[in-house]
Amino acid sequence: MKIAIGNDHAGTGYKKSVVDYLKNKGIEVINYGTNSGDSVDYPDFVHPVADDVENKKVDFGIIICGSGNGANMTANKHQGVRSALCWMGEITKLAREHNDANILSIPARFVSEHQAVDMVKIFLETPFEGGRHQKRVDKIPVEN
Repeated sequence: MKIAIGNDHAGTGYKKSVVDYLKNKGIEVINYGTNSGDSVDYPDFVHPVADDVENKKVDFGIIICGSGNGANMTANKHQGVRSALCWMGEITKLAREHNDANILSIPARFVSEHQAVDMVKIFLETPFEGGRHQKRVDKIPVEN
């Protein structure tokens, strides 16, 4: 499995914890995020993750910013990306089961690092149910 990860300054510590977890599981990680606490612009670190997901260079993406909203909005501008802003395990599980989310957006200012790692675990271990959800997911992209 290969994961792309991106973060702004609010998510630097979280990214380290998530990357450590992923590497301990033998998962390859492509790091597009900042490694500093200095203020940066989240789109600069989210677009490369979304590009990799959109072009199927990775299996999933993880993005982290303060509220998770800006990163999530940015990622969802990409066709083929279904980024889910999650703040608890149950929402993370449903994002995968019902929405086939392929990017997990984590709000660093609203969850603990431990919760973030737990959500990553749930996200990666939960399969998409398909069935009645597939037709809904198929309707997400905008046809021009």
